Amino acid sequence: MPIIKSAKKRVRVASKATARNTKTKRNFRTAIKDFQAALTSGKDVSKKQSQAQSSIDTAVKKGVMHKNKAARKKSQLAKAAKASGAKPVAKKAAAKAPAKKAAPKKPVAKKPAAKKPATKK
Repeated sequence: MPIIKSAKKRVRVASKATARNTKTKRNFRTAIKDFQAALTSGKDVSKKQSQAQSSIDTAVKKGVMHKNKAARKKSQLAKAAKASGAKPVAKKAAAKAPAKKAAPKKPVAKKPAAKKPATKK
């Protein structure tokens, strides 16, 4: 057991971080297993793929997983889903209001470059 006050705090902080990281890893692994189960059953594959990709992104955001590993895992998920014949996951389109057409811009006349004054001799 640590004696110094700052060391005691580091133990507390580290235990909290460990619990948080463990939960994130568990969610990630569970989502991957659910996706694999959906592949074998052939039901709800795109939804499970979306959930798995989301959990991977969360793990990267929290620093539990490296971004390159996450990219590799997501690629493997997509490849497996495609091989099973599932439809690809559609990216969510933001519901935007129809944009107003911008009025055509008039060409702006540039000012001629300022001439340098003649040098004195």
